[in-house]
Amino acid sequence: MNPRTRAREVALQLLFQYDINPWVSIDAMARFVRDRLGPVREDDFSLKLYHGVIEIREEIDTRLSAIAENWRVSRMASVDRNILRMGAYEMLHMADITPGPVVLDEAIELARRYGSEDSPAFVNGILDRLFRTGGK
Repeated sequence: MNPRTRAREVALQLLFQYDINPWVSIDAMARFVRDRLGPVREDDFSLKLYHGVIEIREEIDTRLSAIAENWRVSRMASVDRNILRMGAYEMLHMADITPGPVVLDEAIELARRYGSEDSPAFVNGILDRLFRTGGK
């Protein structure tokens, strides 16, 4: 598996965990990332995604809600919601590191691996719209 793909996977696990228990210590999260990534050494990338999403989660949720017609972010499946948040953050704030089409492909793969049967199409539709509109 590509090291960045694995780092995104671990960031998704952290975001999912945050939805359930936001009081986990920063040290515990960093240890989790190190344990999961091992020699891959993409800890910084994974934690940057996680902390970035948490820092501007309300802004991201507002943008996603505007794009996802008839869907409130709070009503989305937790896996889908966090894949979308992470993809939106990476697309909007890390475009100099990762091109939008790569973000889309990675998010769709995460949705295939961790979401429901409908997750890949759902994630693709929303993130593609975000990409085409530049987040507006």
